[in-house]
Amino acid sequence: MAVADRLQSRARASPRLVTAVASVVGYALVLGTFGGLLPFPSISNETVILLSDAIAVVNAAALTAIVVGVYFIKTDQVRKHRAAMLTAFGLILAFLVMYLLKVGGGFEKSILVEGPVYWAYLVMLAIHILLSAVSVPVVVHAVVLGLSHSVAELRETAHARVGRLAVAAWGLSLFLGLVTYVMLNHIYGWVPRGGEAALLLAVAGPQLATLRE
Repeated sequence: MAVADRLQSRARASPRLVTAVASVVGYALVLGTFGGLLPFPSISNETVILLSDAIAVVNAAALTAIVVGVYFIKTDQVRKHRAAMLTAFGLILAFLVMYLLKVGGGFEKSILVEGPVYWAYLVMLAIHILLSAVSVPVVVHAVVLGLSHSVAELRETAHARVGRLAVAAWGLSLFLGLVTYVMLNHIYGWVPRGGEAALLLAVAGPQLATLRE
């Protein structure tokens, strides 16, 4: 309890510093994973596919929690709003763990489509990734303020303004992520991305095709 109180006191005194530190840690984990700097156990192709589906479910639940949280604050149900937004934040942390495991220990996918649909997919994917990146400090700051201040005190902070920005960026990112997931996995299909794609298809192609059916 004493440790939790100290952390809350520090977040209360320096919310921007806590936000910056937490954001840097998050960025470092993602960049380290993509750069191959962090050790991850190798996972099977089936596990990669399972994680992709699990991530979509978690993101859909997070988006639902955000929408519900917005409804609660608009109807002045502050405690329920807080619970919904913390649920959404917890789900995003779960997404981050699964995503890093999938990228660090498995493979990425490329969509099997051409023409305007391909470019529309890339645009949505790019916006999704960009918003995911830029929303990190905004979301973290809103959460830090919410956890370290009372309801009355929050009215004197930037929580409401930052929260609106977080909901807009975070919500749109999750929505576009779900749209691109459906296009990639359930409409057009995919192949493994990268230099080992041909080898992976030759070895695991039949199993991957079976799993997609």
